[in-house]
Amino acid sequence: MPRPMYRSKSLKRKKLRTPSGKVVTHYTGKRTGKPHCYECGAILGGVPRGLRPYEMSRLPKTKKRPERKFGGVLCPKCLTVMIKKEVRGQV
Repeated sequence: MPRPMYRSKSLKRKKLRTPSGKVVTHYTGKRTGKPHCYECGAILGGVPRGLRPYEMSRLPKTKKRPERKFGGVLCPKCLTVMIKKEVRGQV
């Protein structure tokens, strides 16, 4: 039986044959969720998907999110609505 950390169904499994002829199971990392907009819940573009937190930390800052106000937090539609409200003083 595998160790408890490998018993999760969110891990992908791959059967590999070793040079000795023994078949072993290799486990790949857990799948990550897609980044969503804080307001409407839409999937955000411009943000890398499928990276674990430790992989995201290795990326440069410019690759982690779009370079605009609230990039990586709000989708463009919600951002335009928020900016218009802010300018009109309706916040």
